[in-house]
Amino acid sequence: MLDKAIKGSEKYWGWILFLLALMGLGFGFYLYQFSEGLRITGMSRDVSWGFYIGQLTYFVGVAASGVMVVLPYYLHNYKAFGRITILGEFLAVSAIIMCGLFVMVDLGNLPRLVNIMIYPNPTSILFWDMIVLNVYMILNIIIGWNVLAAERKGVPYQRWVKVLIYISIPWAFSIHTVTAFLYAGLPGRHFWLTAIMAARFLSSAFCSGPALLIILCLIVRKVSRFDPGKEQIRTLGSIVAYAMILNVFFFLLELFTAFYSQIPGHMHTFQYLFAGLEGHGKLVPWMRASAVFGVIALILLIVPSTRRNERFLGIACVSVIISTWIDKGFGLVVGGFIPNPFERVFEYWPTVPEVIISVGIWATGFFVLSVLYKIVVSVKEEVAA
Repeated sequence: MLDKAIKGSEKYWGWILFLLALMGLGFGFYLYQFSEGLRITGMSRDVSWGFYIGQLTYFVGVAASGVMVVLPYYLHNYKAFGRITILGEFLAVSAIIMCGLFVMVDLGNLPRLVNIMIYPNPTSILFWDMIVLNVYMILNIIIGWNVLAAERKGVPYQRWVKVLIYISIPWAFSIHTVTAFLYAGLPGRHFWLTAIMAARFLSSAFCSGPALLIILCLIVRKVSRFDPGKEQIRTLGSIVAYAMILNVFFFLLELFTAFYSQIPGHMHTFQYLFAGLEGHGKLVPWMRASAVFGVIALILLIVPSTRRNERFLGIACVSVIISTWIDKGFGLVVGGFIPNPFERVFEYWPTVPEVIISVGIWATGFFVLSVLYKIVVSVKEEVAA
């Protein structure tokens, strides 16, 4: 089936070449970072996790969200999702590849990545995060490829694939739960020290991931003869709506706990993020924008007439993606370091090399996604014909 990835229109190859150019640009800046070290980034002693780890956190959620189409189709026999399940699984694969690349560039020195494998430490959450992410990626590749091959041949997939499918469902929850433990297990960071961190991660994942999948389904419908289906998109819209409501609810719980208890360590980060603290407030416009997009998304998703309209649903999904990306992919990580344990404010802002390297990684993820989706769409069109 790989041959289908090299057969496409001029627009397809133009898109591929554009992504390759961005990948090359990002790789060039990564070589610069590799030569000069992490001093070219905005990170410091006080903010040691920045834009890279924020993107890791966000895309782990996108990967975990694949379970929202896998579970209904394979476990509850919701046949309608059969048209888009493979799209969700391959989205998870590309998201995990981006996660691995963001970890790689954040470590600064490649041998450090190898140390995790050479000197495994079962007490390290990062060790378990590496295991669950890589196993989940392998599961999705094997499941997706075998199911697609069986569909192309017009035969049922083999029984052992079903076993892997059942394993992948709880595994999807584990990848984002373990990632949440990376933060919740640090007692010196009040902003992250919360029992519902994993629940917040999963709720944001289950709204942002399906929202991105809806956008991708609408794009696939426009650029190919394969239609993911209106019922499927509408059902995904309902999933996004409920998950977004939970995501906002959990965030409000954190606000209540912080400000009703009047514990300074819990209040200061929220104050810094949304109002500024001690004259510092680089993230204030971004976090307020996240709140605005979140409200827009909720209104469009809660009202049935707008949620069922694909144009408004598309706007709602874009709003969800922007809102959750700012909150989880930037504010959550950076905010956890401000103020530091000595109650002093040292701000962080990503440098140009950081952003360009990140763009290169996004391009790599979408390159893999584009190739996989090209194969899927070609097979779907072939079967339909």
